[in-house]
Amino acid sequence: MTAALAPSAELANDQTWPLWEQPRRFELGHILNCAVSDALRPAAVGALGIHHAGLWECDLNDNSLIWSGGSYDIFGLARDVTVTRELSLAHYAEHSRAALEALRSDAIRRRRGFTLDIEIRAATVGDLRWVRIIGAPVCSGERVVRLHGLKLII
Repeated sequence: MTAALAPSAELANDQTWPLWEQPRRFELGHILNCAVSDALRPAAVGALGIHHAGLWECDLNDNSLIWSGGSYDIFGLARDVTVTRELSLAHYAEHSRAALEALRSDAIRRRRGFTLDIEIRAATVGDLRWVRIIGAPVCSGERVVRLHGLKLII
């Protein structure tokens, strides 16, 4: 697993990547070629998706989130919960939250994708789990308007 990034540490070369590399990074270009809301959901509510994965999207205008069913399941949240960034981040271990914020800021500032392993505490049973986040900015001209990506239990 990737070590968590200290807030003052420099970003590792393998944690961020330019957007032109998106198609070769975990086939992210193909996975994210549709809206999060179009993603298939697990057969049973509360069951993890087939691949223990979920899609996510964050609108940078208001920091609103859209999650596929798999993301709700990874965090142990009911599908009818309105997930905010604050609610989501409350489940992160402190070291993971700091690392994610550093990578997220870098992704927005430099228009780069990122990959990070984080530790969360699931809401349903409170168990700790490691999740890999793969994210990339969506740009309108030179401006980053959204971040989107994939969460995978590792």
